[in-house]
Amino acid sequence: MFSALGRFAYRCRAWVLLGTAAFVVFALGWGTGLFDAVSDGGFEDPEAESTRAAEVIEERLGHDGVDVVAVYRSDELTFDNPTFAKAVQRAVSELPDEYVVSATTYLDDGLSDLERGVLISEDRHAVYVPITLAGDDAVERMESFRQIARDLDAGPLDTYVGGPIAIQNELSEQARTDVVRAELISLPLVLVLLVAIFGGVVAALMPLAVGGLAILGALVLLRALTYVTEVSAFAVNVASILGLGLAIDYGLFLVNRFREEMRRTGQVTSALPATLATAGRTVAFSGITVLIAFAGLLFFPQPILGSIGLGGIAVVLFDLVAALVVLPALLAVVGPRIDALRLPIRVRRSSGTDVDDRVGGWSRLAHSVMRRPILYLVTVAAVLVTFASALASLNVGSTDQRYLPDNADSRQATQMLREDFPAGGISQIDVVVTGSVTDDDLEAFRAELADLDGAHGAQILRTGDETAHLAVTYEGEIDDDSTSRLVRDVRAAEPPTGADEVLVGGPAAQQLDNTDAIVRTLPTTLAFVTLTTLVLLFLAFGSVVLPVKAVIMGFLSLGASLGAVIWGFQEGHLADVLAFTPVGTIDPTYLVLIIIVAFGLAMDYELFLLSRVREEYLATGDNTHSVAVGLQRTGRIITSAALLLIVVLLAMGVSGLLLLKIVGIGLAVAVVVDATLVRALLVPATMRLLGKANWWLPGPLRWLHDRIGITESDEAPQSTQDTAAAAKVGS
Repeated sequence: MFSALGRFAYRCRAWVLLGTAAFVVFALGWGTGLFDAVSDGGFEDPEAESTRAAEVIEERLGHDGVDVVAVYRSDELTFDNPTFAKAVQRAVSELPDEYVVSATTYLDDGLSDLERGVLISEDRHAVYVPITLAGDDAVERMESFRQIARDLDAGPLDTYVGGPIAIQNELSEQARTDVVRAELISLPLVLVLLVAIFGGVVAALMPLAVGGLAILGALVLLRALTYVTEVSAFAVNVASILGLGLAIDYGLFLVNRFREEMRRTGQVTSALPATLATAGRTVAFSGITVLIAFAGLLFFPQPILGSIGLGGIAVVLFDLVAALVVLPALLAVVGPRIDALRLPIRVRRSSGTDVDDRVGGWSRLAHSVMRRPILYLVTVAAVLVTFASALASLNVGSTDQRYLPDNADSRQATQMLREDFPAGGISQIDVVVTGSVTDDDLEAFRAELADLDGAHGAQILRTGDETAHLAVTYEGEIDDDSTSRLVRDVRAAEPPTGADEVLVGGPAAQQLDNTDAIVRTLPTTLAFVTLTTLVLLFLAFGSVVLPVKAVIMGFLSLGASLGAVIWGFQEGHLADVLAFTPVGTIDPTYLVLIIIVAFGLAMDYELFLLSRVREEYLATGDNTHSVAVGLQRTGRIITSAALLLIVVLLAMGVSGLLLLKIVGIGLAVAVVVDATLVRALLVPATMRLLGKANWWLPGPLRWLHDRIGITESDEAPQSTQDTAAAAKVGS
């Protein structure tokens, strides 16, 4: 099948490249409109109690929450100065009624002294204006905010804009700009590294062309998804960056193998089918493995994870098309000129003769490990378990203004509200009571809530339509342990007489519900990803043992990577290096993302290595020799691919957003761990200890694999066609 694809790419190369050029033009015109169509939220579980509480409040009582807070400050003027007052009044009075439902200032008539005092800072040099935006839902209110954002400025006063809508908008806008910056940083570095890896410019440009095409394809596919489902702005960041990295990796492997086959055969017509039959087959399995990992995100109820899953699936599919169809067509045109424009320096080839296979550095490392497999296995496993032990100190939290840079407008506004105003540190938990509840019973319920440990107080905010909205106030962050306990205590309180339902919502309850949804869904997701990966690896390797070994080592590597993330970000050991302020918690959404994607990448490199080991084992039947040769022939190229992906991920890690730092650095650490400790040390050690058991396959499963397994075609190199050796597999 894959060799036929290679022949097709050669015969139809002109049509393939013409179609690609047309697609590029279309993508530049239509796909770039994606950023105007993505969602800014998606962190909440639509079926959670906190979500239903918000829906009941809006449906029965209408929206009157504070969406935006404008803080006006002057170092020279106080709030009672006429110039100060006039600036505030002018800014607020000019806000369009079509976008603003209400905006309360300290200058409004009818405010009590207490209500007025809350709006004035304790040093008298600042005031804040709570604003309720027009709109039936969060999307419409976000659009209202964007319409008035510039109008909120009250020069000559310093203006800082915060509140939930402003924070969400700044998170999204920062994400949009940071992904572009990450790509602008990473692409030139990747080009330099590719030139160094291949020793020539033409060969280096091939994977980069696939990467650039992957970015455009990601934009088109993700925009198409916006017509059928919600696509988070953060899905664009993650999917496009990973799509770029994987596309370059796939291009690297294919170009490297094509150069080998050109040196072996000297003919494009034979080199291209052989390249697709070997490296192309491995790339296809690798892409499907990563696709399976992204599919695991679809089990989670949070739209942000679901949209990243859909975006990842779409992008990986496009990566495969670009690598297996477009790149071969490019190689068919370039042909023997693949080594043109070489550097005037001697660059060691990634693989070579049989002598190189026996004495190369990677081969020597493999033999060294396999001479003392137990020592290496125990030592590396101990290192990985030590790193993974940091998982015991995991403290989950929520994404808010703390994930923005210190100088972000909405973060500064939130900090001023908490530090400078009398009630700035007070937050609330929403409680919705539905049913026929008398005023006395409702008041008794309010008093009960006010007496709960950790509660600052409780008020009845609004009543009507057999619905009452109460607020339980508290001090502290929404993800503090004391706040979480208070949410649980409010939910455990005895409902008032006559109540049909009591729902507890607000940001703190939403954070708790989000964590519970992740904990509830993660086992199902891991089971799906593990089982489907085992089946795929069985089809790829024709073995029962190798897939199980790969999955176990993948999870061991993953645990170490997550431990490093907790050590670096939650505990703040990387704060000075990466320029962020530690939050003390980690949003579990990003840990899930790292788990799923890193597992897919771990299987990715496992496939590249073991596919080459399998080629040699089919030819010789010698397990130890096959591992050494496989590592020698793939060591440099897998290390190069890992380095390129790390560069792309680290570019995302220099984002100003803490969430992108966590994902980028977390995945980069996972790649480093997998490409060094696991692939170079654990794989040779375990395969030496298992010996021929690596390739064990019971008779019925061998028959099944022969029927449905995808094997190399007759276009593969001669070393893979030793049928006598192939018959030994599983014996």
